[in-house]
Amino acid sequence: MTARDEVLARIRQANAAAGVTSPPAPAGDAPAYRTHGERDLAGRLDLLADRLSDYRATVRRCSPDGLAAEVAAALADRGARRVVVPPGLDPALLAATGAEVTVDGQPEILGPAALDEMDAVVTGAAIAIAETGTIVLDASPAQGRRAITLVPDYHLCIVYADQVVELVPEAVAQLAATASRPLTWISGPSATSDIELERVEGVHGPRTLVVILAAPEV
Repeated sequence: MTARDEVLARIRQANAAAGVTSPPAPAGDAPAYRTHGERDLAGRLDLLADRLSDYRATVRRCSPDGLAAEVAAALADRGARRVVVPPGLDPALLAATGAEVTVDGQPEILGPAALDEMDAVVTGAAIAIAETGTIVLDASPAQGRRAITLVPDYHLCIVYADQVVELVPEAVAQLAATASRPLTWISGPSATSDIELERVEGVHGPRTLVVILAAPEV
């Protein structure tokens, strides 16, 4: 018997002693959870924006044509002058910012001290999950290595409409091809309430998360 089997057996025994009946097993091989969402694109985008806002992230929406201007506006609102980006991010997205842009790894990988001096990091995303308000990074060129999204205090993340799925199982299926990469799942700014249930932000990563949703119609 494995540890898992033993734990489940004890739970069943405790439930039986308390007169709690187990829920019926799903018929046949049908999964006990949803694997495909039912919302259309507009519904997914609205749900994602709502969930991200619940997590105290800031959501900005624009058309793909207006993305560079929206990036510039977001960085200007922050007052960010020194910005780090991953090597695969489209340089045109930063052309209108007027900020000092450093590309990580070109010519050298930035260390923690150098990253800490940056006002902001701008990245893309691998996928976004509407139901949980989660942005997933998979360390691909437009997202970069994990450190650049954990050390700077401000993370500006660009999400395109076709990257938004509704449910976690849909995201896992799409991420299967890159599952060997280091995946970072982000649901709002870094925060903890470990000490006396007082919320403190910026402990394990960026204190501020801004997500730009780029969709044809917003």
